[in-house]
Amino acid sequence: MDRFDAMQAFARVVEAGSFTRAADTLHMSRATVTQLVQQLEARLRVKLLNRTTRRVHLTADGAAYYERVVRLLADIDDAETSLSSAARAPRGRLRVDVPSPFARMLLVPALPDFHSRYPEIQLDLGVSDRRVDLLGENVDCVVRGGTITDQSLVARHVGDLRLGVHASPAYLERMGRPAHPRELEDTRHRIVGYLWARTGKPLPYAMQRGDERLEVQGRYVVALDDGNAYLAAGLAGLGVLWLPDYMSRSHVAAGELVPLFEDWTLETMPMSIAFPPNRHVSAKLRVFIDWIVELLETHAPRVR
Repeated sequence: MDRFDAMQAFARVVEAGSFTRAADTLHMSRATVTQLVQQLEARLRVKLLNRTTRRVHLTADGAAYYERVVRLLADIDDAETSLSSAARAPRGRLRVDVPSPFARMLLVPALPDFHSRYPEIQLDLGVSDRRVDLLGENVDCVVRGGTITDQSLVARHVGDLRLGVHASPAYLERMGRPAHPRELEDTRHRIVGYLWARTGKPLPYAMQRGDERLEVQGRYVVALDDGNAYLAAGLAGLGVLWLPDYMSRSHVAAGELVPLFEDWTLETMPMSIAFPPNRHVSAKLRVFIDWIVELLETHAPRVR
């Protein structure tokens, strides 16, 4: 038995919650992962995991051992990346999940710069607005808009998205231009709803003009859980949109969207990078986070 492989397999089973999912992320067979964990238990002469047909659970001994294994694996990774050659050139596979509009409009176009700096980092990029199980899916970090409420994650604030209200010319020609945000709730006007992953429903938007402050919920004919589809619905004239500047800028310039309520101020949307507290921040993850901060300083600088 290779003790390092066994400890790595055990840690991944704990994080993934099953032998099958752990095997997939380690690119091993389920039988190999099972055998490694069984050999580890035999060597330690303790039961580390309780298996059920659906999930595995740590025993008391397993929980104590897992905490030490995570630290040990992190120390090994630190020892390797602290070597001068590794420190200069972070390498390895990095699994990241980002919102779909952010990927399409900002991150992917900027990736040539990232890979020119770090050619040995292999980036596995998940593009979605869904809620991601970082441990279960073995994702190193996620980039998300809005407040991170999951207390099981470490979140780093990396930017703030400035928002504006917009509608397509076709929508305004059909429905008329609203003079006040409250008209989006009290009349025939409609918004395009965005379904937030953490709640599964649209949230109100806070707006302020002088001493007047309100939250607009609005009524919708369609609500979506993907940013690109949300934008497409607005461009199609299905309702009024709340958009970050980076999503609206080119469409406003092309005459495809018209800004509304420009004398009103909207609360900015915080952007964060989140990762599990027991996930070691490796050299490759550190440089990716720093690069994202640079990217957002250009497109969504932090409000200080």
